[in-house]
Amino acid sequence: PVARAIVAAAAAHPEASRRQIRATGFSAASGRGVRATVDGAEIRVGGPNMLREFNLTTPAELTDTTSAWTGRGAGVLHIVRDGQIIGAVAVEDKIRPESRAAVKALQDRGVKVAMITGDAQQVAQAVGQDLGIDEVFAEVLPQDKDTKVTQLQERGLSVAMVGDGVNDAPALARAEVGIAIGAGTDVAMESAGVVLASDDPRAVLSMIELSRASYRKMIQNLIWASGYNILAVPLAAGVLASIGFVLSPAVGAILMSASTIVVALNAQLLRRIDLEPAHLAPTDGKGEYSGSISPVTVTD
Repeated sequence: PVARAIVAAAAAHPEASRRQIRATGFSAASGRGVRATVDGAEIRVGGPNMLREFNLTTPAELTDTTSAWTGRGAGVLHIVRDGQIIGAVAVEDKIRPESRAAVKALQDRGVKVAMITGDAQQVAQAVGQDLGIDEVFAEVLPQDKDTKVTQLQERGLSVAMVGDGVNDAPALARAEVGIAIGAGTDVAMESAGVVLASDDPRAVLSMIELSRASYRKMIQNLIWASGYNILAVPLAAGVLASIGFVLSPAVGAILMSASTIVVALNAQLLRRIDLEPAHLAPTDGKGEYSGSISPVTVTD
């Protein structure tokens, strides 16, 4: 997506669109950037991890511009030619209204929200602050995402990880609950325990509501089934025979069948739960969460 955005911007630029430049020897370094040979020169494009890898410092003439970009939350990719920084590109994420609504609704339910990203610290902090995210891990290399999940677990937290890429697969497998976006990669879906049918982040709320409702039904059905057995079995065994009351085996069999029917009917009530993401975390059209928010106690 970033590459497409840059190419589209270059195609729309009057000067860049006139230059017929072709690259050869292209290669990508995951989490760092890309390199290729252009007109006999080695060109690299990448973010802060690439600059650290090659001990590069942004030139003074670019600092004011890049600082302004990062200040508003844009990601900065530097262009390096033969080991020298010659320019920079700003890439900005557009925050989806559904994301803001999902974060607020999760926090309203007492769930802490953390973000693990390979973006620069300033960009991640700006996005995290805009969304109201509780904790942000920035400039994380793809292979280190599962390490961040482990760090959260070592703090006594139970982690549900949401991801969609190949690089998310280890973290999805490491978390207590791995949640893969249905529109993501096959590797992510194979590593996760839950696969969402859509790319709407509010679907996580649907999963939580269904899980909690299923757990409640399990407890209710256990009480119903145990209650029938606790009452019917002793009576059929003659525990009250001394006072002349003995439960007929036929009646006991009917009660046992009735308990099965009650349990099945009670489970069918799960169909009445509204799991529509837009209903669980509605937006007001401007990206703001419009659900009712009440004070909650956050528990680890």
